[in-house]
Amino acid sequence: MANQKYEAFLTVAQTHSFKEAAARMGYTQAGISYLVNSLERDLGLPLFVRDYGDTRLTADGRELYPLVQAAHAAEHQLETHVAELKHLEGGLVRVAAFTSTAIQWFPHIAKAFLEAYPLIDLKLLCIDDEQALADAVWNGDADCGFCVSPLRYDFDAVMLRRDPLLVAVSPDNPKATQRFFTATDLAEQPYVQLMSNGRPSEMEALFKANGVEPNVRFTVDSDYAVMSMVSANLGFSVLPDLILREPPFPLVTIRTKAAAARDIHLIARSRTSASAATRAFIETAERWVAENYAG
Repeated sequence: MANQKYEAFLTVAQTHSFKEAAARMGYTQAGISYLVNSLERDLGLPLFVRDYGDTRLTADGRELYPLVQAAHAAEHQLETHVAELKHLEGGLVRVAAFTSTAIQWFPHIAKAFLEAYPLIDLKLLCIDDEQALADAVWNGDADCGFCVSPLRYDFDAVMLRRDPLLVAVSPDNPKATQRFFTATDLAEQPYVQLMSNGRPSEMEALFKANGVEPNVRFTVDSDYAVMSMVSANLGFSVLPDLILREPPFPLVTIRTKAAAARDIHLIARSRTSASAATRAFIETAERWVAENYAG
């Protein structure tokens, strides 16, 4: 995979000699000349001035040197990473996830991951409390995790999706046929509030965006209890699009004119120092979400 033309160019530039470059790389001098000449043909530019006893970069060669150096380093890093992944023969990746990601995303990502790396074990840790989830990843109890911003530590984070917040109502609710749930509706209709360990959830952002305070009738700490109560026409609620994709109860979703969303990240304490298996899982998750939630 490594580009030998790049290596030959850099070695000649460093040694000022085709002969010395050949000795360092284990090639014949003719072999090094062939690689450099081939690179010059590819680029359509002369890279060296070849005087007897002296070889030096042309002006174009000097300008391209740092770019070739960076490209060569990147190719080497890619080759090393691929080799590492190919030799994954075991290990465990512990993934922390809150309810909607655990249900809607993790099974599909796990299937794709295990098809590529069948000898790696996955462990799912279901943690709905945002602080507890962040603590688990930061303290090493989980290798990576799906997390809603704002991030509480200096994580190595990958943005996966901006998840819209939607109003959920019963099909029997008179507002169910409306195109938008108005600010007046948000303020006056009875609200089934989702709490997380005694704290309002990120769904409160929708009320802030619309400049109203909700008329809270019920407060519960379970997504599914909220959906059940809303389906029974006890009030409306605000839930993320992700969990409303396949609700277990009859519901109608409505947007608001002033929209709001939550940002879902996949976090690790350090992607650079993470295990090859963890990095492979993160890459698989990025790819799967991008392919299945485009736009």
